Amino acid sequence: MKTDEIMLKVENVSKVYKLGEIGGTTLRDELQRLKAKILKKEDPTKKIGAKNYNKGEKFKALDNISFEVKKGERIGIIGHNGAGKSTLLKLISRVTGPTEGKIYLNGRVASMLEVGTGFHPELTGRENIYMNGAILGMTKKEIDAKMEDIIEFSEVRQFIDTPVKRYSSGMYVKLAFSVAAHLNSEIMIMDEVLAVGDMAFQNKCLSKMKHVSEQDDRTILYVSHNMNTIKQLCDRVIVLKSGHVVFDGDVSDGIKCYLGVKDSCSETFFDVNDIPRPSSFHGSILRISSLEFLKKNEAYFVDGEPISFKLKILSSRDFIDSSLLLTIFSDQNFPVGTAQTKVEDLTIKKGENTVCLSLNIGGLVSGSYSFAIDIFSVDEYGNHISYDQPVCKFYFKIQNYKTKGIKWNSMYFGNIEFSNISILKEK
Repeated sequence: MKTDEIMLKVENVSKVYKLGEIGGTTLRDELQRLKAKILKKEDPTKKIGAKNYNKGEKFKALDNISFEVKKGERIGIIGHNGAGKSTLLKLISRVTGPTEGKIYLNGRVASMLEVGTGFHPELTGRENIYMNGAILGMTKKEIDAKMEDIIEFSEVRQFIDTPVKRYSSGMYVKLAFSVAAHLNSEIMIMDEVLAVGDMAFQNKCLSKMKHVSEQDDRTILYVSHNMNTIKQLCDRVIVLKSGHVVFDGDVSDGIKCYLGVKDSCSETFFDVNDIPRPSSFHGSILRISSLEFLKKNEAYFVDGEPISFKLKILSSRDFIDSSLLLTIFSDQNFPVGTAQTKVEDLTIKKGENTVCLSLNIGGLVSGSYSFAIDIFSVDEYGNHISYDQPVCKFYFKIQNYKTKGIKWNSMYFGNIEFSNISILKEK
């Protein structure tokens, strides 16, 4: 491999932070923590399932990371929250420096690490384009040559001479991406920021990144929890877990590693406490910590045998009005049925609960399936309030000899019943 083909080299990089040195909460929270510490009680501001840290304790966000990226590669960097993805991109972008190790860059970097990064709020959109180009070492003439393309792509032409402090988050992202995509840089770094934009613009951005990678040999590092966009864009995936690289290679295999799936039915226990949630509210009051199929070796069910599994649920209070919803998907990833508990069947107590459930799947044909979980309640106005919804699926297989030869059609959809539900209170 020639040296000029390597655009990025991360060599034995570690990053260590000291926890609790600078407060990140309100004065009221800090006083509550101090009172609890004096009375030797649990921190009242701590989220369910969160770990306790002592002030001054060191936290290793990245631990001896090493990898290389070649010219024109599109690399997806995935991992659960806290895995070290954003820290890694900040190190590569020179926002902060590594505690140990070295990072070699062979070209200029255009990065979008969060909404508004690299923009001055008092400057107009046009002035910010000139500023970003100047930072990359471009002349005014070079920037002028790109200006019309940037404005056209960004879809904010009407507001281009308005200070960006007046932009919405979506407008910010559109202009920021357009600047990063069109100005002269050899490496593009994107960190989940496309989630702010609308779906049409997301697809437009993915197409643009593919184009600049294939036509201009531009190297792209892309972080996202959206596995569909990872599949569409990337030709290689790096999976981070607790600051370590646990996988580096094929996209499909990398996504399976990220989801904790070695085979569609080989796993029977899933630790989901650290799995991402759709929002900060999900899992903050009530949290699913694990799911376990009640079969010893594999989640493989034969001839109408019920699917039995148990959930470990942590709760900060009693719930008498919650329900559990399962949405079941075929191996083609379209929904084929739902199963929902009745309100009176799912009473969650404060603390740790074990919920055992059995699912009647006699109507499902042979094949591979998965299901997603949502614990929710309905308020007096009929609104669906979701308390926890891990962003993952649980895989199982069915062999049903009564339905041999029948294939699922995308129009098939039905309600599936729970045949047994029991709740055990932990001692």
